Amino acid sequence: MAATSKNRDDFKLRTRVILGAVLFVALILVCRLYVLQIFHGAEYRTEASDQYVSTSGGFYDRGSIFFVDKDNLKVRGATIKTGFLLALKPIEVTDPEAIYAVVAPFLEIDRETFMARATKEGDPYEELVHHLSEADAKTIRDAALDGVLLIPEHWRYYPSGSLAAHTLGFVAYDGAERNGRYGLERYYEDVLTRSASNLYVNFFAELFANIRDVVFVPINQREGDIVTTLEPEVQLELERILKETRQTWNSSFTAGVVIDPQTGAIVAMAISPSFDLNRFGEAQTAEFANPIVERVYEMGSIMKPLTMAAGLDSGAVTPSSTYNDTGRITLDGYTISNFDGKGRGVVPMQEILSQSLNTGVSYIVGKMGKDEFRRYMYRFGIDEETGIDLPNEARNLIENLNSPRDVEYATASFGQGVAVTPIAMVRALSVLPDGYAEQPHIVSAVEPKNGLSHKMDYSDVREQVLSPETVEEINRMLVAVVDEALLGGSVKMEHYSIAAKTGTAQMASPNGGYYDDRYLHSFFGYFPAYDAKFLVFLMNVEPKNAQYASQTLTQPFMNMTHFLINHYNIPPDR
Repeated sequence: MAATSKNRDDFKLRTRVILGAVLFVALILVCRLYVLQIFHGAEYRTEASDQYVSTSGGFYDRGSIFFVDKDNLKVRGATIKTGFLLALKPIEVTDPEAIYAVVAPFLEIDRETFMARATKEGDPYEELVHHLSEADAKTIRDAALDGVLLIPEHWRYYPSGSLAAHTLGFVAYDGAERNGRYGLERYYEDVLTRSASNLYVNFFAELFANIRDVVFVPINQREGDIVTTLEPEVQLELERILKETRQTWNSSFTAGVVIDPQTGAIVAMAISPSFDLNRFGEAQTAEFANPIVERVYEMGSIMKPLTMAAGLDSGAVTPSSTYNDTGRITLDGYTISNFDGKGRGVVPMQEILSQSLNTGVSYIVGKMGKDEFRRYMYRFGIDEETGIDLPNEARNLIENLNSPRDVEYATASFGQGVAVTPIAMVRALSVLPDGYAEQPHIVSAVEPKNGLSHKMDYSDVREQVLSPETVEEINRMLVAVVDEALLGGSVKMEHYSIAAKTGTAQMASPNGGYYDDRYLHSFFGYFPAYDAKFLVFLMNVEPKNAQYASQTLTQPFMNMTHFLINHYNIPPDR
C-alpha cells in the first residue's frame, strides 16, 4: 500500500510538472504572437504586399528620432514615410498619350523625354516618379492604364524640414547601402538601422525562433528609436534668431546652443545657414558639417570668466583684490594690450570682467602660476573631447598650455592662442552656474524594439570643479556685468538676474598671424543666475561693419532669454 501511494504521488508530481511546462511554453508563444502581430504587424503586411511587385528598394525601415516638447510630449523629427513609385513597363504600354495625360501633373520630365522612355522598344522597366502620395497614386490607379506600375515604397522623412538639420543629419546612399551620414543619424546608426535579415523572415519561422529573447533580452540589442533633449519650439526660435542675426550683419555663419547647465541636456543647437533635410541634395556639401562640434576656434573674451573663476577658486585672488592696470604688459618680448590700449590705474577684480581687460586676466594667471592655471583649464575640460553624441568631434588645439613661456598662458587667459570647439566652450562655461562639469548630450533615451525604454545616464561623468563659494562670487560678478556694463546696463532685467559675458577674437590667418578686419563674436549667458535653468551660447563669424560682440549678439541673446522665460514660465528671482 505504501508503494502504491508513493507511485500515485510521483505520478501527480510528474503531471503537474508537465502541465506547468506546457502552460509556460504556451504563454511564451502567446506573448511572441502578440509582439509579432501588434508591434510588427505593419511590417509583415507591407512585406506581403511587396512580394507582389518588383521594387527597386524593397521594404525599408529605420528607427525614429523624436524631439520632446516642454510638456514632455514626443514629436517626430525623423521617421519613415510610405508612398508609391510610379514606373512603366514600356513593352506593355498601348497608349502613351493617354498615360501622359494622367501622369503629367506628377512628372519632373518634359513630354518629349516621357514619350521616349514610354515607347522604348523592348524595355521592360522605367522609373518615373518617387514618393507619390496615396491620393496621387489613387488618381493614377483609377485610370486603369496598361503598362503603368505603382509600387509601394518607403523612405526617410523629416516632418519639420530644416529644423535641427545639422544635429539630426540625414540618411543617404554610401555605395549600395543606405545609412546615416551626419548628425544623430550617423552617431546612432547601430540603434536606428534595421538589418534586412530581421525584416525578411517567414512569419511562422519568426514566431518560433528566438523564443529565448522573449524572456531574456540580449544586452547588445540596441535597435530602436531615440528620444532627444531637443525642444522643437526652442529650436525653432533659436534658428529664427540666428538667421536674422546672420542676415543683419552679413556674417559667414551664425551658431548657437541652449543647454541646461545642471544636467548637460542640450535643448537646442543650430547653425545658419541651414538646409532642408528632405532636399539635402540641393545643398552644398560643406553645409552639412556641424561647426559647433567639428571645428575649433579661438573664442576670445568669453574665456575670461573661466580665468577669473580659476583665480578665485585657487585663492590667487579674491573679489576685493586689485591690480594696477597700465594698459599693456610685456612678456617674453611680446606686448599684450587691452582692447583699446588704455590703462585704468588701480582697479578691482570686477572691472576685469566689466571692462574686459586683457591685462587683468594676464595678472591673474601670473598670480596663479602656469601649472595651476593649466590644471584648472584641464578641469574645465578644454584638454579633451566632450564626448557629445554627435560624430566627428574635433580635437582642441591647446599646445600653448604646455609652453615654457609666460606669454602663451597670458594670451590663453583671454581666449587667444588656444582653439577649442564651441561645444567644448559650452561645457566649460556650464561649470560656472553651479560648479559642476556635466556631459553635454542630445539623446535622453533609447527605446528598443521590444518597447522597454532605456534612459541614458550621464551622472557618472559629473565632476565638481569649483567650490560653492567661488560659484557664488563668479555669479555675482557676471550679473554685475549685465546690470552695469553690458551696453551701459540698458539690457538689465528688473526681476531676473542674468549672468553674461561677450567675446571678440581676431580670426587667425592660414598664413600666420591674425586678420585685421575679421572677427569671431561670441556671447554666453545664463539665468536665473543663482539657479540657472538655461545657458545660451551664441557665435557670429566674420560679421561685417561691426568690431565688437556686444554690437551683434547682445540683442539676439536677450531675445532668446525673453523667449525662454516666457516659454517655460520661469518665475522671477529678484
